[in-house]
Amino acid sequence: MENASKPCGTSEGKTVFRGDFESPAYLNSPMKFILASASPRRKELLERINADFEIVPAAVEEDNDGDSDPVAMVVDNAALKANWVADRHPDRFVLGSDTTVHLDGKVLSKPVDMAEAKSMLQRLSGRTHFVHTGISLVCRTRSVLETASVCSEVIFNRLDDATIDHYFSIVNPLDKAGAYGIQQGSDIIIDRYVGSHSNIMGLPLDETKAMLERHRLI
Repeated sequence: MENASKPCGTSEGKTVFRGDFESPAYLNSPMKFILASASPRRKELLERINADFEIVPAAVEEDNDGDSDPVAMVVDNAALKANWVADRHPDRFVLGSDTTVHLDGKVLSKPVDMAEAKSMLQRLSGRTHFVHTGISLVCRTRSVLETASVCSEVIFNRLDDATIDHYFSIVNPLDKAGAYGIQQGSDIIIDRYVGSHSNIMGLPLDETKAMLERHRLI
């Protein structure tokens, strides 16, 4: 169950929607859509809501220069992925998503090696940071383009080198923004969080489900 506290502690919420939200009348039953991501965590989350989808990873180069505006970065990356797949499957609905960690005005994307992963957790140690996820739903033939963004706060425990090494012995940090995941070994590194748990995993379920339901995709 999602944490009911307000995310990021600065407003009534950090969810932003763009698009035409009138319920479409052209769909009589749920359609299979495409997830433009190879992330096993996003696949797992969509399966939780019984979504019917297939996976077509987008072969794009993501923009990781989002220090000043991480929200715009993840929304643009999500749309970039969805549009790449939609160009190749214009009759299908395509869902794209992107997640980043933001600390001290800097984005922490996926580390390139274990040394960078360790450096990231050392920076996050004992600190509060933000996790931003952007989602985008595209269908070319239906002229659909919707985007949303969600923010959660994560507060880390203080971590020494031995604790980081132990965490890395059970979790692969190289495929995760900020070099960590909340779904495994979180008690080792995370003190608490505020906002959406699934957002921290990489796909905010409430917002994603609402977006899919508007187009009768679930």
